[in-house]
Amino acid sequence: MPILIRNPHSVLAVLDARPEDVLQITIPRSLARSPSGSGQQVQRDAWEQVVRIARKHKIQIVEAASGGLNQQRRAATMGPFDGGREGAAEASVRERQGVSVEELFSGAKERAEGRGLWLALDSLQDPRNVGAIFRVAAFFGVEGILLTQERSAPLSAAVYDVASGGMEYVPFTIQTNLQRAFEVAKESGLWVLGTSEHAHDDFRSIERDRSWLLVLGNEEKGVRRLTAESCDVLCKVSPQGREPKVTSLNVSVAAGIMIAHLSNR
Repeated sequence: MPILIRNPHSVLAVLDARPEDVLQITIPRSLARSPSGSGQQVQRDAWEQVVRIARKHKIQIVEAASGGLNQQRRAATMGPFDGGREGAAEASVRERQGVSVEELFSGAKERAEGRGLWLALDSLQDPRNVGAIFRVAAFFGVEGILLTQERSAPLSAAVYDVASGGMEYVPFTIQTNLQRAFEVAKESGLWVLGTSEHAHDDFRSIERDRSWLLVLGNEEKGVRRLTAESCDVLCKVSPQGREPKVTSLNVSVAAGIMIAHLSNR
């Protein structure tokens, strides 16, 4: 089923990676009638870039009256807005398809430098966190993301909007059996690194000379018990300061810190 993306940078990424999956662009009438081309105005406005590229691919562009589409139609197709950039312009896009777990970890053993980074998201439920992690993953060149099927946020329009293009450039797989997926990862030469605020070791003690599958847990409960038991190593992001009053981080923030550390070769 198509989703409606409102962040123009996310739409530009889809147009770059898989333009055939952009079904329709809906834009304000004033934008639809503005001239196309390579002028400065087009470069300043991301939606004008979307229109220009969509026209090259002969993608349908629909004009809408200023002020946006009918709100009842929005509620029926998208539900409450919970991420991205709100406005009259939006794109109807087919969802990106995931890969098999074997394909996600394929080639890990053959990596020349013997190092790489993959992520596993264990029951994350906030689409903003999932989108933010995809964006960070794309920025740092993460090899792929493993997601759980149950008790997890679906890869909705909100995820695409917050990811701001990151959804298009990181392979992913959605699995019901996380432990089985870990087995495939370990058979492919990865070490499984879990994150937990109850771990003894700080993340800065983790060696970066190997390929890791970094596991991030639920926003409130963290990684599940069976997930933690399947990890080779557990670590935490330790609070700083003499007497820290805040002792935990949002999962997407913790993910950014961990990814930056493990990507620093």
